[in-house]
Amino acid sequence: MIRRARWLALTAVVPLLGCTDFAPKYHAPVVAVPVSYKESGPWQKADPKDSLPRGPWWKIYNDALLNQLEDQLNAANPDIAAAVAHYDSSRAYAAEINSALFPSVGAGGGVSQFGWNGDSSRPRGTQLRGFNAPNQYPIAPEVGRNFGNFNQYQYDAVGGSMSYEVDLWNQLHDMVKIALYNAQAAQAMLVNAQLSLQAQLASDYVLLRGLDAEIDVIAHAVKDYQDGVNITVNRYQGQIASGLDISEAKTVLEQAQAEESSVQASRALVEHAIASLVGQPASQFSIKPAVVTIALPNVPTGLASDLLQRRPDVAAAERQVAAANEEIGVTKAAFFPVLNLGLVGGGLGGGYGQTLLASPLSYWAVGPQFLMPFFEGGYRRGAEARAYAQLREAVDNYRSTVLSAFQEVEDDLSLLNNLGREFDQVSAAVTDSARSLQLSLSLFQEGGVNYLDVVVNDIQWLDTQTSAIQVQTRRLQANVDLVRALGGGWTTKDLPGPDQMITLDPWKEGFANPYKQQ
Repeated sequence: MIRRARWLALTAVVPLLGCTDFAPKYHAPVVAVPVSYKESGPWQKADPKDSLPRGPWWKIYNDALLNQLEDQLNAANPDIAAAVAHYDSSRAYAAEINSALFPSVGAGGGVSQFGWNGDSSRPRGTQLRGFNAPNQYPIAPEVGRNFGNFNQYQYDAVGGSMSYEVDLWNQLHDMVKIALYNAQAAQAMLVNAQLSLQAQLASDYVLLRGLDAEIDVIAHAVKDYQDGVNITVNRYQGQIASGLDISEAKTVLEQAQAEESSVQASRALVEHAIASLVGQPASQFSIKPAVVTIALPNVPTGLASDLLQRRPDVAAAERQVAAANEEIGVTKAAFFPVLNLGLVGGGLGGGYGQTLLASPLSYWAVGPQFLMPFFEGGYRRGAEARAYAQLREAVDNYRSTVLSAFQEVEDDLSLLNNLGREFDQVSAAVTDSARSLQLSLSLFQEGGVNYLDVVVNDIQWLDTQTSAIQVQTRRLQANVDLVRALGGGWTTKDLPGPDQMITLDPWKEGFANPYKQQ
């Protein structure tokens, strides 16, 4: 009766003890958030409904080849595959840690044989069977007889055990939370890696098409300059141009040809970079040159206060803060005793033909075990101090990530504003240089100016043309980078919850396929 009362008391107390949690109550770090973006300009009114399209954001540029390349990147880029594997590993580790919340059950058995030479008797009271080695005849089970020169016996044993750690101080639950939060952080970093690589591909593609446009302009200029050399030679032969005019015409032609070669080299490097991004060897990859007009889309910035919910790297940093907060609870719980409930049982059978069920030899044991470390040389105090330091580190990393996020958005908005003005200015310069070139050519043909004036206007026209292309390319790249800085349409609502983190059945054991993605 007294024994039963003890068990009832223990059963009543354990659930109450399990309500204790030493982890501090979690609050996301507070950072100063601006009301609006400084570089967005007074003409752009922010609306909470403004957001980027979810999913394949690159489709806002309306380029079929870019869409195809982005699909190839998502399917074949090794960096994305590595990030996916890291995320899968984090989820599997969360399932591994979560297993500590369940009982551990095992079973085992074995067969043992032993023997000796000489005149010897079996221990009194055993029920073993053996055989005489020389004659291979069964041996009777009588006790104390001599069975020849060699005796051999067999033991059969089977048993089972179950153990369960009672989570008195929520240490196990805190460890599960840490694993879950780290898995969520890994998922956010996976999205961040995908977004960064997608933006890099889009930026490289825009640059490639800008170089194609430059090459096209320079190629036309080279053709015109070659015509100019031919005309100048004819004029020289007609004694209406000098040898200096021919030299100047050839100089302009050769400079343009050199510039064309330089741009071709830059294009090859960009094409190689795109090949690596889409997971193909550069030797087997090419993009046909083409002059493509890519429209500059309007990217809605939304409210500045929403940026923290749109950036996957900020979300990952916040989840790491949450994990560090739970680590404090784990280290504090280490100062208190651990309670394990155990159950073991089994049976022994002896000899040939005697079953375990028929054996009178059986055993069992059940009861709680407490473990309380008293001295570990400052190990637990050191672990607790480390946990607090890691929390401060995680908070500071979070704040740094937030500051970088706002800086990137402001940088890209500033670039777009200034590059927009620069593009208008250089476009006007293109128009003026084209007019000047046309006038100088007319005057040269009439003998009003020498060829040096034509050369100067030729160079100005080519420079303004290539400058306009380069500025437009930089505008498109800044536009792509702004999409990335705003999160590419992602929000924290896309983070999977705990029920989506642990997808392995805790009641089902088996071998997992290490190459199968969950």
